[in-house]
Amino acid sequence: MGSLSEWITFQMSTFTAEQREYMRLQSLQAKRKKRWHDFLLMVANHSVLIALSAIFILPLFLVLVISVMGHGQAETRSLWPHPFIWHNYVEVFTAVPFLRWTMNSLFVSLMTTIGTVVSSVPPAYVLSRLRWKGRGVTFIIILSTMMLPGQVTMIPVYIIFSKLHWIPSFLPLIVPSFFSSAFSIFLLRQFFASIPDEISDAARIDGCSEFKLMMQIIVPLAKPAISAIGLFAFLGSWNDFFGPLLYLVENEKLWTLGIGLNAFQGIHHVQKNMMMTASVLFMLPVIIIFFFSQKVFIEGVTLTGVKG
Repeated sequence: MGSLSEWITFQMSTFTAEQREYMRLQSLQAKRKKRWHDFLLMVANHSVLIALSAIFILPLFLVLVISVMGHGQAETRSLWPHPFIWHNYVEVFTAVPFLRWTMNSLFVSLMTTIGTVVSSVPPAYVLSRLRWKGRGVTFIIILSTMMLPGQVTMIPVYIIFSKLHWIPSFLPLIVPSFFSSAFSIFLLRQFFASIPDEISDAARIDGCSEFKLMMQIIVPLAKPAISAIGLFAFLGSWNDFFGPLLYLVENEKLWTLGIGLNAFQGIHHVQKNMMMTASVLFMLPVIIIFFFSQKVFIEGVTLTGVKG
């Protein structure tokens, strides 16, 4: 190393002062060009990201703005309310039983989330951590159910719930979630399979049962994936319109926000500001949940393994 430094020093000493100055200026010019190139590339990347973000944010911005406009101003092309009509949010709750619809939706969504999580963990664990004959065939059969459209089974399922006298009630919307879903099992199974087998082997050597191993070791390690399927289940239930329309429409006291907003649109179809106000209230819980669970949700999706 020392000989190399001495050689470089010797070679530099052979150049004249003018040559060394020229080389220094060339080096500075190359650094400036690189910095300028990096700056332009950064500006281009951020410009594209800002433009794409604006495309997605603009509809939400219009919904928020129109929700605090008066009826007359909402019919114009104005992009800013003058003045802000915050009373619209109070009027929504007084015009229709919006709070009751919200509580019904929240109850169904929470129960559906609990049912999906509770019923998906055991089959995913059995399909990923235990060795038994027919495991691969069983997994393929479970995945094949994802290819079956809901419209195919809609009438038989409705007849079953009708024979059980569950219509109208929340049971047809909640009970099926306790029988798991193919997608949730698939997502958890992939995550469980990515956990090293040495962890399970060490626990079994210490005398840990399979149930205890699943609940105390595997499940805590899989919190991101479990949170992801829970979030998927909650959003799917919260945004569901067809299910409540099929099973709850006969009893107005059981209406969820999906049915309620449809009825609200029929009453206030000419009042854009009121419709936007109701839409904001419908979206608000989902937006809050996503912002608070964004990190866990992304981890659950990105860290799901592909080991099988």
